[in-house]
Amino acid sequence: MEHPVPSGPLAVRWLACSVGEQRAGTLATARVELENAGLAAWARRVNASYHWLDERGNPIVWDGLRTPVELPPGGRAALELRLRAPIPPGAYRLAFDLVDEERLWFAEVGNHAPELEVEVLPRSAEGAVDWLPADAEPAGDRAERVRAAHEEGYAAVGGSLAVVSGRFGRIPPELAAYAPGGGRNPAFARPLLCPSLLPGLEPNAEVEGLPAWRPEGDEPWLYDGRITARLQAGRRAG
Repeated sequence: MEHPVPSGPLAVRWLACSVGEQRAGTLATARVELENAGLAAWARRVNASYHWLDERGNPIVWDGLRTPVELPPGGRAALELRLRAPIPPGAYRLAFDLVDEERLWFAEVGNHAPELEVEVLPRSAEGAVDWLPADAEPAGDRAERVRAAHEEGYAAVGGSLAVVSGRFGRIPPELAAYAPGGGRNPAFARPLLCPSLLPGLEPNAEVEGLPAWRPEGDEPWLYDGRITARLQAGRRAG
């Protein structure tokens, strides 16, 4: 991998880089081989990382996951980098770089940042569990919308709940907050109610006796008010 290498304290020579299959929103790995071609040792603050760019080089996901790298001047290493693939699936460019934390990216001081063209595939929705109570009535397009959201890259998908008030029923305030309306809400502050969860995730909360998932960890999640189901007021699942 031929490329110019600047002189100075912080310089990297990239020897090789490769990446395996990438599926939207999932964790994967890449492999890089590099050399400390500068005058300064890479210590605790230096990490290998990456950016996901579109086909024109615009950043889609900046500031990727970190992999520590410590090397003396002239030292070489082969690293496995942890990656989180971008959302949605499609054609991307994956750019590798080193970062001296809280100071600079190596590319900012003249270093080469190698790029690979990567086709990010849809995420598998196989094994997803929809935690909707058996006596709830899902909207006709719920299953299709949920599957599409998982394949787009989201591990947890939640939607709205149309609570039907009976003759003597009262809609609990907590459920009223999940009334249908709007579309995707990336700032939704409540747990996902009656969510669809991919393997590895399970409900970790309850809302009025109904299963819910409060976002935790770094798995991508989605609330979409267009994903609806109906539930009779006064009925509790607990």
